Amino acid sequence: MGNRTIEIKRLSGAIGAEIAGVDLSRDLTNRQFDEIHQAFLDNLVIFFRGQELPPDRQVALARRFGKPMVFRFAKGMEEAPEITEVVKEPNQKKGFGDMWHSDSCYLEKPPIATMLYAVETPPYGGDTMFANTCLAYDALSDGMKAMIAPMRVVFSSALKSEGGRAANQALRGGMTATNMDKADSLEAEHPLVRTHPETGRKGLYINTHHGVRLAGMTEEESKPLFTYLCNHIAQPEFTCRFRWTPGSLALWDNRAAQHFAINDYHGQRRHMRRVTIGAA
Repeated sequence: MGNRTIEIKRLSGAIGAEIAGVDLSRDLTNRQFDEIHQAFLDNLVIFFRGQELPPDRQVALARRFGKPMVFRFAKGMEEAPEITEVVKEPNQKKGFGDMWHSDSCYLEKPPIATMLYAVETPPYGGDTMFANTCLAYDALSDGMKAMIAPMRVVFSSALKSEGGRAANQALRGGMTATNMDKADSLEAEHPLVRTHPETGRKGLYINTHHGVRLAGMTEEESKPLFTYLCNHIAQPEFTCRFRWTPGSLALWDNRAAQHFAINDYHGQRRHMRRVTIGAA
């Protein structure tokens, strides 16, 4: 569109767009923010490259979208407690977030978005994939949609599932873990099919990262449907893949997207800064 103040380039047919023509280290005009926010809603994850974004400016930018949240299971930066540094050192094997998930789904009010900024990236590997859970829902049969419509998913911070145990190990390796003795204290139920509060689109809200079971069922009974739906969301036609470079920033919608940090850069260092954003 010729009248835009920013340039928007779709990254795939399903999800994701790169935005150019804006300096995020400066205060955004209302028009710039409105255009960026609409791109965020339209594409579910937006990317910016070549940004010089110190911690205070990253938090200030996050505040335009909502309220930055403090991650209770990892120590935040001294100068910016809302920011969690995610670092994988060359001698570490386990990656943080290397499974399909949305962030902090064990909270009664999970974050609406996550902002991730690349400080240092490996010369190869370390990409992140994203999946459109609304598109995945749309592709289900009418019979499946009718069956899952009333279902709810139990999520827990206890990290007792197979995916949760892996997340626990990654947390201890990729962040400065804290309050892990309280990691079993948070549990929440959410509809398996959630309606996006801003776009009105329906999407699947289920993953094995913190998902424990379907409400009213055992873990064993829940597993077949969990497995089917989680594999369904991860199909290539619902995804995109982003190659990080230093100064890149991604902002994704946790209400309608999942992400997967690819752990394929052993022996290399990767340093990211993460902010989760709640409703204003």
